[in-house]
Amino acid sequence: MDTNKTVGKPLSRLEGKAKVTGAAKYAAEYQVSDLLHGYIVGSPVTKGKITDIDITKAMAIPGVVEVISHLNRPKLAWFDLQYTDMDAPPGTVFKPLYDENILYNGQPIALVIASDFETARYASTQIIFQYSREAHQTCLEDHLDRSRAAKKGFATALKPPPPPPTGDFETAFENAAVKINAKYHHGTEHHNPIELFATTTVFEGDGKLTIYDKTQGTINNQLFIANVFGLHYKDVRVLAPFVGGAFGSGLRPQYQLFLCVMAALHLKRNIRVVLDRKQMFSFSHRPPAVQQLRFATDINGRLTALGHSTFAETSSFEDYTEPTSNWSHRLYPAPNTLFEQEVVPLDVPTPMDMRAPGGSTALHAIECTMDELAYKLKIDPLELRLINYSDMDPSSKKPYTSKALRECYLQAAEKFGWQKRSPEPGSMQRGNKLIGYGMATGIWDAFQFPARVKVMIDGEGKMVIDNATTDIGTGTLTVMTQIAADELGLSIEDVEFRYGDSKKPFSMFQGGSAITSSTGVAILVAARALRKKLLKKAAQMDGSPFKKSGEEEVFFGQGLMMLKKDPKVKVSLKDIIAFNKGVAIHTTQMGKPHMLKLKKYSLATHSASFVEVEVDRDLGTVKVTRAVTAVAAGKIINPKTAKSQILGSMIWGISKALYEETIMDAGLGKYINANLGEYHIPVHADIGELEVIFADEKDTLINELGTKGVGEIGLVGMPAAISNAIYHATGKRIYKLPVHFDELI
Repeated sequence: MDTNKTVGKPLSRLEGKAKVTGAAKYAAEYQVSDLLHGYIVGSPVTKGKITDIDITKAMAIPGVVEVISHLNRPKLAWFDLQYTDMDAPPGTVFKPLYDENILYNGQPIALVIASDFETARYASTQIIFQYSREAHQTCLEDHLDRSRAAKKGFATALKPPPPPPTGDFETAFENAAVKINAKYHHGTEHHNPIELFATTTVFEGDGKLTIYDKTQGTINNQLFIANVFGLHYKDVRVLAPFVGGAFGSGLRPQYQLFLCVMAALHLKRNIRVVLDRKQMFSFSHRPPAVQQLRFATDINGRLTALGHSTFAETSSFEDYTEPTSNWSHRLYPAPNTLFEQEVVPLDVPTPMDMRAPGGSTALHAIECTMDELAYKLKIDPLELRLINYSDMDPSSKKPYTSKALRECYLQAAEKFGWQKRSPEPGSMQRGNKLIGYGMATGIWDAFQFPARVKVMIDGEGKMVIDNATTDIGTGTLTVMTQIAADELGLSIEDVEFRYGDSKKPFSMFQGGSAITSSTGVAILVAARALRKKLLKKAAQMDGSPFKKSGEEEVFFGQGLMMLKKDPKVKVSLKDIIAFNKGVAIHTTQMGKPHMLKLKKYSLATHSASFVEVEVDRDLGTVKVTRAVTAVAAGKIINPKTAKSQILGSMIWGISKALYEETIMDAGLGKYINANLGEYHIPVHADIGELEVIFADEKDTLINELGTKGVGEIGLVGMPAAISNAIYHATGKRIYKLPVHFDELI
C-alpha cells in the first residue's frame, strides 16, 4: 500500500514563491483596462449632520469624473430595506452615503472618482462641507452608566450570552477563605493587515460584475452585493485568491466594496477604490472593555465562586458583542457563579471580530486573577490550575470531545524550565534586569461550518478541487491540497485546489479557526464519494479485475487504484478517465458538523503559555525574552504551517500585552494615532525565543479529520502569561492592557 502520505508532514506553502516574488495579485493589483479610481472622503465630525456640500472646485479639476454623496447617489430601493451579511450583529447595518446624518468620525461622506488615484485624492481636499455638530459620546469608561444587555439576533448562535448563575454567588464570595476582586481595563485595538482594503469592480455589462475584493468570504460579499443592488447572484462574481492578512476585518463587507460597486453601476465603468492606512482605522476594531472579576477559593485553592462581569463598547446603530464573561466557567468549575455582560452604545463604528474575539480579552483577566489567587494562597500558579482541572466543560456539564490540556501544562512547563522559578516576586535578577516567569491557560472554540466541495479526476489523471473559501495567509491552499492528495494517493503536484472564487461551491467566510475542519472535511467526504465512482467505472472496463471488488478491497496510490490483497492488480486513474471517453469523473458533496452526535459534547482547543520577561530596573521597559506555548488541537495536518500560525499568535499576544492601543480623544471623538508610526506593534528586535509544542491529542468525535483550528488558540493565553511574568519580576500587578513602562518605574 502507498505510504507516501502528506498529511502530518511539514510542507512549505505552495503559494509561497508567488507571494515573495510578487507574482501573487491582490485586490488592487489586477490589470484592468479603462479603469477609473475612487477616493473616499471621511467625516471630520464625530456626530451631527451635513448641511451643505460644494463640489465646484473639485469638479473643475482635470480628470475628475464624478463626486458622489448622499445628495446625488443612485436611488436604490434596497437602501430603504434592511440588508445584512453572514457576520452582521443585531441592529441597523451602516449604509454609506445614505443620508446627511453623521454617526462616527471618519464615516464615508463622499466618493471622488477620477482618472487616477492621485487626482481623486487631491480633489477630495477641494470639496467644501458644511456641518451642524451634536454632542458625542465615544469613551467607554465615561459612559458605563449607559450599558444595557445586547439585543439577541443572528450572531448569538456563534456568540451565546453568558450562562445562567448557579448556587448563591454573593454569599459564597462574601464568606470565602481566599478571594480576589479585581477590575481589568482593555484598550481599543485596530486590525492592521499589511494589505489595505481595496475593491476593483469590472463592469461586464448586462448587470454582470466581476469584483476583486479583499475579503475573508467571497460568497458572503457576493450575496451582500446582489441583495443591495438587486442583481442576480449568478451575475456577481467575487474573487479573492490572495488576501494580505485580515484577522477578522474581512469577515463583513467593508464600505469600500459598496461604494466601488455603486460607482461602477452608476457610471457603467470599471472602478477601483483603495483605502489609505488612516482610513483603515475608520472601521474594524476590537472593542475596549472593562471586566470585574470576583474569584474565591477554599483554603486549599479549590474554586468556590466565580463572578465575571463585562462592559464593552458597541456602536449606536448595531449591537456588536463578543462572548467574554462566558470563558471563566468553561475553564474552571465552581459551585457558585455569576456571569454578566453588557454593551455600551457609543458614537463609534461597529467593532468587529479580531483574532480570538472575546477570548483574548477574557483570558487575560481570568488568568491574571488566577495568578493573583495563587500568590495569595502561596500555591504554585501551575499547581493551582491542576487543582481546578476539569475533564468536562463546567459550564455545560458536558465532556469535551478531547482535552489534552494537562499534557500542554506539563510539556510546556518542562520545556520552559518552570521548576527553576523562584516563587518570590522580584527575587530573580540578571544584571540590571528583573526576571519574571509567568504562565496562563488558553481555550478557544473548535468550530466547523458547512462547506460544499467539487472534486474531479481529469483526463491526465490529476485531481481538481473547487471551493469558494479564501486563504488569508494561513496556509489553506497547502493544507487542503495535502488532505485531497492523501485521499486518492496522489502526489502534491497532481492535485490542484481552486479557491477564492464565489462561483465555486459554498464556503462560509474564513474565520474562527474553522476552515480546515470545514472545507477540509468536505474534501474528505467528496474524495471518498469520488473513489466509489472511480471503482464503479473501473468495474465496467473490459476484463476488469475490479468487477466484484468492494470499496474496502481497494486502495489508491501513485495515480493508481489497486487491490489490497494483490497490489499488482491495478489500473491507472488516467486509464479510467480514458475509458470514460476522456470525460472527467466528478462529484460534489457537502461536509457538515454532526450536530446530533456532538450535541452531547463540548468542543474546544486548549493551550498553555509560559513566558520569561526582563524588566529594566531603572526604565521599566519590558522585553519578552522567551516563551513556550503548547497546544492541543487534534490532528495537525501540516506542522509547519500550524506552527507558523501559533508563532504569529504568540507575537500578537506580545503586541497586545505591551504595544497595541488605539487612543481615543474624548473631546474630538476620534482616534488620534491612526497610523503605523504611532499605533505601536513589535518589530523583529522585540521578539525573543519562541517555541511551539503540539500535544498528542486524538479526537475521533469532533469531525472526520479529527482536526481543530490553530489560528487563535496561540494568542489567548499569551497576554496573561506576560502580565503574570511582569508581576513575578516586579511585584506590581497591572490591571490594564497594554502595560505601559511608566507604570513599572
